[in-house]
Amino acid sequence: MSLSSVARVYANANVDQPRDYWDYDNLAINWGSQENYEIVRKIGRGKYSEVFEGINVANDEKCVIKVLKPVKKKKIKREIKILQNLSGGINVIQLLDVVRDPQVRG
Repeated sequence: MSLSSVARVYANANVDQPRDYWDYDNLAINWGSQENYEIVRKIGRGKYSEVFEGINVANDEKCVIKVLKPVKKKKIKREIKILQNLSGGINVIQLLDVVRDPQVRG
């Protein structure tokens, strides 16, 4: 027997959105190059990631680098899709690139 639940707020938030707004399972990730970034120092951590101050060596600009701990690809796609959807919002960090360590499977 399965239980269904409905969010108390914004239960229908995605109803009027196109499928690609909420369908992160089918998100095609355009992987960038890890060579473009250097970590400067650790600035935070969470359950699923660590956060670092970094430098984009291609343009010498400061950036923030979020390194996800080994999680299922579905969680990574969800994180990317959320950042893409919220892009331009107040107090929302801009997603500049998505890279992966070539030595890590996935």
